[in-house]
Amino acid sequence: MRSIPLTFCAAAVAAATLVPVPAALAESGSGHEDPRSRVTLSVSPSSVAPGGEVELELAGCKAKEAKGNSDAFVSEARFSPGGDRTLFAEARVRADAEPGDYDVQAICKDDKRTRATTTFTVVHREHPMPVAPVRAGGGGTAVLASESAGQDGPGTTHEVIGLGLAAAAAVAVAFRSVRRRRSAAD
Repeated sequence: MRSIPLTFCAAAVAAATLVPVPAALAESGSGHEDPRSRVTLSVSPSSVAPGGEVELELAGCKAKEAKGNSDAFVSEARFSPGGDRTLFAEARVRADAEPGDYDVQAICKDDKRTRATTTFTVVHREHPMPVAPVRAGGGGTAVLASESAGQDGPGTTHEVIGLGLAAAAAVAVAFRSVRRRRSAAD
């Protein structure tokens, strides 16, 4: 009876021992690592309008400097250290860049001239779009002003009310001046 649990335990130990071996062999590969596989380049934002700026991040470069090139950039991007094995750069996109995908290549200034590549997209926008529109005005009056901007002005109803109020004010002034004259004569 005790042989069944003992068999299962032995099978579990054997499986646990043999499973990591293929994983360890796969990691060791041919015995040497390719340092270029560890260097990554990222572009932010991934799509930008002509004349805009992009931020480049090069991770895993062993050097303290790197250069970045693209057909869409105004000039070569120069990377500088920013953190643990991470280099940063900014690049401006040419104002006359055509819409489409562009390759970016970064080269580490180390002894192996390690390279990394990525792509980004240049897009054209017909109308400039604000990133965060401001609703200015006292308590939302900008919204009301934009809604009533299409109106031509006061209509006939407003004119009749205005004339009625002016007539009432004229009658009140006339009665008051007549009353003062009577008081002064008495």
